[in-house]
Amino acid sequence: MPPSSSVEAARARAAERLARWPAFPYDLTVRLSLWASVLVVAALFGWGAWERRWIADDGLIVLRTVRNLLAGNGPVFNAGERVEANTSTLWTYLMYVGGLVGGPVRLEYVALVLALVLSVLGVVFAMFGAARLYAPSLQGRRAVMLPAGVLVYIAVPPARDFATSGLENGLVLAYLGLLWWMMVCWSQALRAYRQAPPPIIRGGPPTIRRHPLGARTMQSEPRPVIGGFFEAALAFVAGLSVLVRPELALVGGLALIMMLIAARDWRRRGLIILAGGLVPVAYEIFRMGYYGLLFPGTALAKDASGAKWSQGFVYLANFNSPYLLWAPAILLGGLAGVVMITRGRPWGIRHQAAPGLGWVARMVQSPQAVVVFILVSGLLQALYWIRQGGDFMHGRVLLTPLFCLLAPIAVIPLVLPDGTRMARGAGYLFVGATSVLWLSVVGWSLWAANSGGMGADAPRVTYTGIVDERRFYAQATGNAHPLTAADYLDYPRMRAVLTALRNTPDGALLLPSGNYDQWDVVPAVPPPPDKPYANGQTGPHTVFFTNLGMLGMNVGLDVRVIDQIGLANPLAAHTARLQDGRIGHDKNLFPDWAVAEGPFLKEPPFIPAYLDQDWIAQAAVALTCPATDAVLNSVRGPMGPRRFFSNLLHSFEFTQYRIDRVPLYELVRCGLEVPEPTDEPYTGMPATGP
Repeated sequence: MPPSSSVEAARARAAERLARWPAFPYDLTVRLSLWASVLVVAALFGWGAWERRWIADDGLIVLRTVRNLLAGNGPVFNAGERVEANTSTLWTYLMYVGGLVGGPVRLEYVALVLALVLSVLGVVFAMFGAARLYAPSLQGRRAVMLPAGVLVYIAVPPARDFATSGLENGLVLAYLGLLWWMMVCWSQALRAYRQAPPPIIRGGPPTIRRHPLGARTMQSEPRPVIGGFFEAALAFVAGLSVLVRPELALVGGLALIMMLIAARDWRRRGLIILAGGLVPVAYEIFRMGYYGLLFPGTALAKDASGAKWSQGFVYLANFNSPYLLWAPAILLGGLAGVVMITRGRPWGIRHQAAPGLGWVARMVQSPQAVVVFILVSGLLQALYWIRQGGDFMHGRVLLTPLFCLLAPIAVIPLVLPDGTRMARGAGYLFVGATSVLWLSVVGWSLWAANSGGMGADAPRVTYTGIVDERRFYAQATGNAHPLTAADYLDYPRMRAVLTALRNTPDGALLLPSGNYDQWDVVPAVPPPPDKPYANGQTGPHTVFFTNLGMLGMNVGLDVRVIDQIGLANPLAAHTARLQDGRIGHDKNLFPDWAVAEGPFLKEPPFIPAYLDQDWIAQAAVALTCPATDAVLNSVRGPMGPRRFFSNLLHSFEFTQYRIDRVPLYELVRCGLEVPEPTDEPYTGMPATGP
């Protein structure tokens, strides 16, 4: 083959690869205004989040798990006890990679940077996705891209609070923004089919070319601008939803269903299923075998399948009231209506409709369907959290549905009149209407961004159980930006726990007392006289406390840290949810169980006066219940192939299992004999009267 022929063929192949991505020849005004909007919003959001930077106690819970991973103890909160104490699997392992790369850098700073970067990326992806949505109708037209929905999102104070909290909110934002952008690209591909170049026959009789080499002519088999690789990548991203947060399966699953309906053949459907399901299914098998559960331990601790509708509506009102969110909803609805009128042409490129696809597939793979998809996803997320009862952190879990609902109007085009598609007077009228509505959104955003939020109730736990978590910990620690575990040493009881651990070298169970400067101590059973602890060796320590993050990050990994809620305590996690408990804290295991299950002295004078010796004895017997023993062995027994497959087979049963938190009732439930009481049982006041 002559050299010129190979060069021309290479150019043709390169042109074909480039043509597989839809290209939108924006007007320079559109392109510059879009990038200016992205840069301004990213800078504002980043700066606003940095001004409110902090790491939440729940964010430190994740870091305790990462510490165990880095130490070789596995993805656990306490060494030797396989409990998945983190809701977001992907965030945990992303932090683990960050810890490996960061080396000596504190994990808190790694979490701070990752959360902030991902939060900003999420907003940027949302803006690019919305701009892509409007792109086909802007070809050959002059318009200015203005930030709209993203201004509303970044103006809400909780959005900036949880951009750097150390929780997975930044990852959720980046994930949803990326999925939205990819879904918009996918939806426009069906109406952007390109024709393949004709085959070039070498060595045949000479012919006269009517087109230059490699030019496109009509042919029976068109090629889509979005190839199999992009669809596989989109399916992979959609499948990751359940690993970002379990409830996001409602979003990713809906995206996968749309892709399966629109797939051209069964081969493509198989690719979508494989790409979307391989990683989440593999991890689910690992979770069932390793943890013995069907979902994260946090979902079990909070009974994520339960319903607290009334508390959910209280949470919704608590989020809406300080910021009057109904006002931007009305303004953005008006902006969306104006955009619909002025767009002038459909949201897809109509080169040629894809052959061989039915009307259902064409309808599903359309920009309009993707807009419905993201809006329905937002409504489903809101409905899920309202049913669940919301959260104890102000606004946190409703940020996801808010972001989804704002995505289609993250940016809007202000189309400049050109007199060709619309009368110039009418065009100026719509420009004026758009400007007024947009300036109203900007005005509301400025007001909301500087509002007082929950006001005086922000750092107080009121009857609703909802607090402004950042302000609560800033006030409790005396630090405006609590970032590291050391910053939380000024939280009540934190310095005292380190003193108590040093003062009990033979081991002890530490229980929080009413005095913030001391802990109640239940001594561990001492070692035999002929086998004392070696030099430097200490006895077993367990700390029973609600704030797992700050405690777990300030003590060594050899200290067992458990709670009464069940986030890190497998026994508490399997208790029933209290109907009237504080949301997110509505399980409450009595500390008597912690004494009963540990190697601690179980009778006076070694136990605090508020503990009952009979309850401890009853709890110790209740722990011998065969079903309870099987559940605890599934997470505490040595891990091996046999244990893994046993957990895998019984994971559904273990997930459904519940115990009664009152030891006597648990004995009755399990059919065990009640031990003899040490004191005379109380029978009431003596009878009086004639």
